[in-house]
Amino acid sequence: MTTHEREITAPVDLCLADGRLNAEAVGWTRRPLHRGNLRGWGRRKRWEYWGVVTPRHIIGLVASSLDYAAVNGVYVLDRDTRVETAKDVVVPLARGAVFPDRSGAGTASVRGGGLAIDIEEGVSGTVIRAVSSGIELDLEVPLPEGHESLGVVVPWGRGRFQYTVKDVGRPARGRLRLGSDEFAFEETDSFAVLDHGRGKWPYSVTWNWAAGSGPGRAIQLGGKWTDGTGSTENALFVDGRLHKIGDELEWSYDRADWLRPWRITGPQVEVEFHPFHEKVARTELGLVGSETHQCFGHFSGRARADDGTWVDLDGLTGWAEEARNRW
Repeated sequence: MTTHEREITAPVDLCLADGRLNAEAVGWTRRPLHRGNLRGWGRRKRWEYWGVVTPRHIIGLVASSLDYAAVNGVYVLDRDTRVETAKDVVVPLARGAVFPDRSGAGTASVRGGGLAIDIEEGVSGTVIRAVSSGIELDLEVPLPEGHESLGVVVPWGRGRFQYTVKDVGRPARGRLRLGSDEFAFEETDSFAVLDHGRGKWPYSVTWNWAAGSGPGRAIQLGGKWTDGTGSTENALFVDGRLHKIGDELEWSYDRADWLRPWRITGPQVEVEFHPFHEKVARTELGLVGSETHQCFGHFSGRARADDGTWVDLDGLTGWAEEARNRW
């Protein structure tokens, strides 16, 4: 099986000198090759989102700049007690936010509102530290030799586009402190997922995203926001190798009951997602705002590899979400 999408194998700039999308940047990659050289204030969206699944916790961490504001946060779900701990901050004009042009290189950092996040990228992996009142996270995400990630450029037009890297199924180890309690986790049974984003977005957009990880297998699926663009962010990972899925997928879920099973299907994907917890996030800043329903749970079903064989996805852990943004 092959995708219709063009694979990019050499470094490329996301934008031309005038800030418009570089047509040569449209395609997908197995490792980060795009330089996110965004120009022009006001529509730029830059972020690093890391999600971590450990036997005891699910952790979400976001550092972002939307130009007019930085929306940063750290979230922890205790899987045993279902207690949520979170710190969310909006920093006007994204003051103090620093983001590198390339995924996998440089340091991203944000400060403000009692929250500090530092994300250091190196050839051997990623080191993350987040500190706020009541939450401290020290995280290492090694980069295994030969590990592949999915990079995709989604073109809505020459002036509206997004470059995303979805790096799924990375081993994770570290330490989490919640108040006076401290928890350690090891890479043998903990996984991390990166969503690296650089782009210029339309004012109003809705997306679906699902990511699941387990030993030797991982799945990355997206929908709605890529429909009709010729690009998708769908991929299967087996032992760290990427199998690109070029089909637009059908997402079926109940917006009146987010904890009912989700179905995500296409010619190469037959997935059910079974949630055990719903996280709701809403931000309202006047003309801009967002609403996200992110469900954590387990996957079942299968996806097709490049050689046509079906790979079993039963037991993968992760999330599926719907996000609606006015930004």
